[in-house]
Amino acid sequence: MGNLKVISLYSGSTGNATLVSGPGGDILIDAGKSARTLSLALCRAGYDIKKIKAVFITHEHTDHVSALTILLKKHNIPVHMTEPTADAVEAVCGRLRGIVRHPPVFSERVGDMNVRSFVLSHDSSMCVGYRIDTDGGETLGIATDTGYVTEGMEKELCGCEAVILESNYDEEMLKFGSYPIEVKRRIGSRSGHLSNSDCAKFASRLAVRGTKRFMLAHISRENNTPETALLTVKKALAQFPGIRVSVARPDDATPFPPAVL
Repeated sequence: MGNLKVISLYSGSTGNATLVSGPGGDILIDAGKSARTLSLALCRAGYDIKKIKAVFITHEHTDHVSALTILLKKHNIPVHMTEPTADAVEAVCGRLRGIVRHPPVFSERVGDMNVRSFVLSHDSSMCVGYRIDTDGGETLGIATDTGYVTEGMEKELCGCEAVILESNYDEEMLKFGSYPIEVKRRIGSRSGHLSNSDCAKFASRLAVRGTKRFMLAHISRENNTPETALLTVKKALAQFPGIRVSVARPDDATPFPPAVL
């Protein structure tokens, strides 16, 4: 990508946060782990939490919002989320300053970026992904925590130059793994997570529509490996020349775009 800089600060069940930096300012997608960990991760990547212009939350699960309470006590940052997500967050954390409530599908302007939400399918009060379009014509899509490819996800991500996409579990590893049967059913349901194979199929459809860069995110430590996810998606994308792909690390920053596939 050109002027748009994207870094997955960390990704997975222990915490999620992605930095998107453009000429007009920096934003975060999600704020998992602690406020201190988030600030340190930004610092190590060469950015300052004080310069973040906005945070966009996908849903209320703790691995996406656990930094918010302390973050909003220390910094005056607008935090955008859907109305159901805000209700769920404040039911646990109490009233928080800085929260900006929206309908499920909304659009917000930050610097030279237009951030637009779309609805996903997850066992939360509401879960959304985001499409970011810049004035310079760059396009980025982010979709994690969904049990299947929703209509909004298909519509908004098709045509994006770069996409961060959930590839949470390997179906065989989940089937024969140690999780209780009810947890396995939840993960594999239409309100759970996206499997490697479903991610690969969708990545192929995106490649047909022009997506050239992929980052696989929210990789399960119990039911997947980075190598398995990458191999599955590589196989599906083998027919498309020039595609680039990587896996977001769970505890370390991963710049995007990645190395050549």
